[in-house]
Amino acid sequence: MAELRGDDARHLARVLRAAPGQQYEISDNHSAWLAEIAEARPGRVVFRVLEPLAAPAIPLEITVCASLIQFVHFEWMIGKATELGAARIVPVEAARSEKGLFEASRKRTGRWERIAREASQQCRRVHAPEILPAVRFVGVLGTAAEHRYFLEEGDAPPLFRALPAERPMGASAGILVGPEGGWTSAERELAASAGWQPVSLSPLILRAETAAAAALALLIGAWMG
Repeated sequence: MAELRGDDARHLARVLRAAPGQQYEISDNHSAWLAEIAEARPGRVVFRVLEPLAAPAIPLEITVCASLIQFVHFEWMIGKATELGAARIVPVEAARSEKGLFEASRKRTGRWERIAREASQQCRRVHAPEILPAVRFVGVLGTAAEHRYFLEEGDAPPLFRALPAERPMGASAGILVGPEGGWTSAERELAASAGWQPVSLSPLILRAETAAAAALALLIGAWMG
């Protein structure tokens, strides 16, 4: 048996009008099962577990190091990064991040985790990505990953040309996404010194959230191939 309590249970019972006998896919953020509702009332829904479900394997562990941007766009990026398979998201204060976002981000962690959880449910993903506390730019440069890509504008080599020839399952990658105002020369130099490879996605200037989604899709697709 499994139980759902709190706001999620109230939403399921009152809004979705869940009733005994209905079947749902449930997850504890580690495994997934097909389950049948045994009892449904506001504040508490009880499931009878029927059988385990196979979880789709994500071929590449990707850390998205995303410069802080206006929160409405940052939250859109969290949702899409979750759908595209990001393992974790690290908010970053870059030199040209809007002032005040770094401090304000501390109050947003719960909301961002909820967005990631809901996006995971929508795309039938078992594990929601981890949302880490915001860090300063220099603090993210030591992010551990086998392949680390610094997203640049059109002057850098295309990302697909920078991909390794061998792409084993379970490899790790990091992508560093700039703010709305772009990178400074000092940030470019620091990233290069730390071993981040500059790459581009388009001859056009992309919004930060678009660049994050495009890079994720390209990397996951390349490892699937």
